[in-house]
Amino acid sequence: MSTKKEQFVNDDFHREAAKSPGRFGTRHLQLLLWFLGNVIGYCLRVCMSEAIVAMVPSSTSNHTSESETFNWSSTDKSTILSAFFWGYTVMQIPSGYIARVWSAQRLLAVGMLLCGVLNILTPTAAHYGGMIAVCICRALMGLCQSCLLPCTHTLLSKWAPPNERARFGAFAYAGGQFGTVISFPISGVLAASSLHWQSIFYVFGALAVVWSIIFFIFGFDSPSKHPRMSEMEKEYVENSLKTSEQEEPEGSSAETSMSIPWKAIFTSVPMWALIIVHCGQNWGYWTLITEMPTYMNGVLGFDMQQNGLMSALPYLTMWILSFPMSWFSDYALQKGIRRGVVRKVCNTIAHWGPAIALICLAAVPIESPAVVVTMLAIAVGLNAGALCGFQINHVDLSPNFAGTMMSITNCIASVIAIIAPLICGVIVQHENNKGEWSIVFYLSALVYILGNSVFIMFGQAEVQPWNDVAIPKTA
Repeated sequence: MSTKKEQFVNDDFHREAAKSPGRFGTRHLQLLLWFLGNVIGYCLRVCMSEAIVAMVPSSTSNHTSESETFNWSSTDKSTILSAFFWGYTVMQIPSGYIARVWSAQRLLAVGMLLCGVLNILTPTAAHYGGMIAVCICRALMGLCQSCLLPCTHTLLSKWAPPNERARFGAFAYAGGQFGTVISFPISGVLAASSLHWQSIFYVFGALAVVWSIIFFIFGFDSPSKHPRMSEMEKEYVENSLKTSEQEEPEGSSAETSMSIPWKAIFTSVPMWALIIVHCGQNWGYWTLITEMPTYMNGVLGFDMQQNGLMSALPYLTMWILSFPMSWFSDYALQKGIRRGVVRKVCNTIAHWGPAIALICLAAVPIESPAVVVTMLAIAVGLNAGALCGFQINHVDLSPNFAGTMMSITNCIASVIAIIAPLICGVIVQHENNKGEWSIVFYLSALVYILGNSVFIMFGQAEVQPWNDVAIPKTA
C-alpha cells in the first residue's frame, strides 16, 4: 500500500514539475522577502553574542574603547544570551495559532517591527537598568520574534509547490545562516569603531523596521490573496498543493475552518520524533552560536574584528552548503528515492557530522587557531542538512497544520535554547580554560547523536491521517 502511495506521489511530482510556468515568478519574490526576514531576524538574535564581548571585556582582551562597559560575570553573560528565548518560548504556540487563523504575513511584519524597536532600545536599557533591564529587553524581543518560524512555515505551506519545497524551505531558512554570517563581522567592525558597541543595536534594529514596512506592503498570505500574480502561476501553485482556494474572504479557507487536532498531533510518534530532534538541533546550534565569540576571545585570543570574522566563517560555510544540500534533496526525490529516506540522510549529515567534529575538537590537543576554526566550520557547516531534514518535515507530515506543528516543536526546543547557554556558563568558569570548553563540546556532540537517532528510528515523511480529518469548527 505504501509503495503504491509513494509511486503516486512521485508520478504527481513529475507531472507538476512539467507544468511549472517558469523559473522565476511571484512566488520567488515572496521567497526573497522571507529570506530577508530570516536574515534580519537572526541578526537581531545573534548580535548580542558579539556585542557582549565588547560590553564585558575579559582580562585577555585589549579593550581600549571609551564606550561604557559592564562588570558582568560569566553566569550573567550566559543569562543575557539565553534571555531572548524566555519570551520566544512563551509565544511559540500562540504565534502558530494566530498565523493560521489570522494572517502569517501581518503577524510577522508586526512582530519584527516591534523586535527591531526593542533592539534599538537595548543600549538605553543597559545604561539605566543594567543586566536586569537588558534581560527584560531581550525577553520581549524573543516574544515579538516568536512568530518568525511558525509564520515562515505557514507561508511555505501556502506558496511552495511540493517539487520545490526543499529548495524553498532551504533558501528561506538559510537566511538565518546568512544573517549570522553578516552579523558577526559587521558587529565586530562596529564595536571596534568610534561608533562603539551601541551602534550594533541601532543598525540592526533600523534594518528590522525597514524590512517590516516593506513586508507589510508587498508580502501576502497565499497566491489567492496576491492581486498581481499571473493566473498561470497561481493555478500551478494551487493545483500542485491540491487546494481549491479561490478568491475567498479572509479567514474562510478550508484550513481555517478546521479545528486543530491537538490530541492527534501530541499522540503522533513522528511528531514526537520531530520534537526530540529539534531539541537536539537547538542544543548544539545555540550553544555554538551564543558562545563561539566568547570561546574565540578567551581561548584563541582574537580581538573584536578578528572575532567577528572568525565567528562568521562557520556560518558562512553552513549558508553555502545549504544550497547543494537542498538541490541534492530535490534531485533525490525526482529520482524516486523515498522522501523519508532523503530527510533522514540529510539530517544525519547535519547532526552526526558536527558531532564527530566536536568530539575531535574536544579530544585532540590542538594549538593552531586555524585548525580550531576549521573544525568549528565543519561542525557548524554540515548542520545545513537540517534545513532539508527535520526542519521541512513538518510540511511533509501535515501541510494544513505545518505552522502549528513548527510552533509546538520550536516552543519545546526553545526551552533547550534557554538551558544550553546557562549550562555552558556553569561549566565554563574560566573562559580561557580549554578543558572546560571540551566538556561543552562533548555534551553537544552527545545530544546531536541521540536526537538524530530518535529521528532515524521513528521519523516519517508521509502525510499523516489527521491532516485532513480535523474536526470542523462549529458555528
